[in-house]
Amino acid sequence: MNALVRPQQGRWIAGVCAAVANRFGWNVTLVRILTVAAVLFFGLSLWIYVLLWLLVPSER
Repeated sequence: MNALVRPQQGRWIAGVCAAVANRFGWNVTLVRILTVAAVLFFGLSLWIYVLLWLLVPSER
């Protein structure tokens, strides 16, 4: 499995969804859709996204 890093290519906002998708071998579009749905239905997930944005290193 790949390490959890935010890629330089394929980012939309911060690259968090792309990092999660790459790490687990999932489709990045599915991860983005699930993230948006989670933010809309469970507001706490927005804070989790921001926390991951701050903690997950960017690919060099």
